[in-house]
Amino acid sequence: MPMKDIYLGVDELEAKLGGLHTEFGALKLKMKELVEENQRLRIENQQLRKIFKRENIEFAAEPAVDVSEEPADTRQQEQAETAAGSSIGEGYDNLARLYHEGFHICNVYYGHLRMEGDCLFCLSFLSKP
Repeated sequence: MPMKDIYLGVDELEAKLGGLHTEFGALKLKMKELVEENQRLRIENQQLRKIFKRENIEFAAEPAVDVSEEPADTRQQEQAETAAGSSIGEGYDNLARLYHEGFHICNVYYGHLRMEGDCLFCLSFLSKP
């Protein structure tokens, strides 16, 4: 009879350990999601601070000019040229920065944390001309 009790006790302990293992796996996945979201929010916050700082500097540096003095076509042309010139390599630079911060930029795992070093898909994307 005591052997049967020991076997039942071990069997019960094994079931509890299996449940704990499953619970630890779920907690690990949740923690990974939270770390990814935290990193994404930090990057977004940093970018918003840069934009805010840049706009404040531009606002402070602009002289008080009457807008009606300049024709509308000239203003639109200048804005389009400025936007086109600054955004040509901006997307590539942002992706390279994201990759170096530890995120995938490939179409397979985009936005996920890189846990195991370099990703060949991401590196092939970065090496494209």
